[in-house]
Amino acid sequence: MVNNKILIIAEAGINHNGNLKQALKMVDIASKAKADFVKFQTFDPESLTTKNLGLADYQKKGSNKKTHLKLLKSLMLSKKDFKKIIARCKKKKIKFLSSPFDIGSIKILKNLKVKIFKIPSGEINNIPYLRYIGSLKKKIILSTGMSNFSEVKNAIKILTKNGTKRKDIFVLHCNTEYPANIKKLNLMSIKYLKDKTKMRVGFSDHSLGYEASLISLVLGATVFEKHFTLNKFSKGPDHKASLSPKELIEYVKKIKLFYLSIGQYQKKPYKEELKISKIARKQIVAFTNINRGDKFTEKNITTKRAKKGISASNWDKLIGRISKYNFKENQNIKI
Repeated sequence: MVNNKILIIAEAGINHNGNLKQALKMVDIASKAKADFVKFQTFDPESLTTKNLGLADYQKKGSNKKTHLKLLKSLMLSKKDFKKIIARCKKKKIKFLSSPFDIGSIKILKNLKVKIFKIPSGEINNIPYLRYIGSLKKKIILSTGMSNFSEVKNAIKILTKNGTKRKDIFVLHCNTEYPANIKKLNLMSIKYLKDKTKMRVGFSDHSLGYEASLISLVLGATVFEKHFTLNKFSKGPDHKASLSPKELIEYVKKIKLFYLSIGQYQKKPYKEELKISKIARKQIVAFTNINRGDKFTEKNITTKRAKKGISASNWDKLIGRISKYNFKENQNIKI
């Protein structure tokens, strides 16, 4: 997690549908796309939800399960699975990341020697969860979907009070709809979070396409998270709002390219521009023939593109001065 560098998280999430082979294939795709991380979700269904909790609307559309518990059981991976996924990540030279959804899952990731923890949006107000994960003193990516700034500030306070350093917390703006309505992304929240927290901020993008993530670059985002899938038409709640493998490759390319265009917080020409300025910028030349002793006026001098001479920026300094030389029309003025 290097300062002044963008980080791109390819979110596999639960789009493996609980299938290890598909999860491993997703690692390969994220690596091929040259994302920095591939991220999964770690959870124990029994610890995460009560038995009779229903599904969110977007979950109903993508699943035939009747309860939240049954849906989660069909999508979970085991600790043994995660060991194999981490090994695959090392082989493919991509960093592993996962969002733990309960304290038991935090412990699993801790035992797997995971160095960075991603706190999902739903846990931002879970005090015992935040206290425990904060006590690990690891780097943390905090997703802030469904929250207001007071809740974000309180979560950061709990994390730091329990041992996590402020400099190790990265805050992600997020709208948790799947897919998120582009009219309700409120991307200015990125700049707001950056100004208010003085931390590195990013964007967990649940919208369709790439545009919102590209806009977030300009607003100060340096961490980007985007869902992807092996097949948009697979059964499951998140597939339709996810990028295809080809789209993920394009997404990473676009983010990295647009990041290069952002530049630095200053106004200064590049050396390539300075070369062009020698041709594009104007010099002061004689508009008519001028005799030695004549006064320079707006009627006998003008500005044109020319070889070395007096810059047009010196116009006011020249007007009213007496010429020491004779000049022909279009000749560079000298003093």
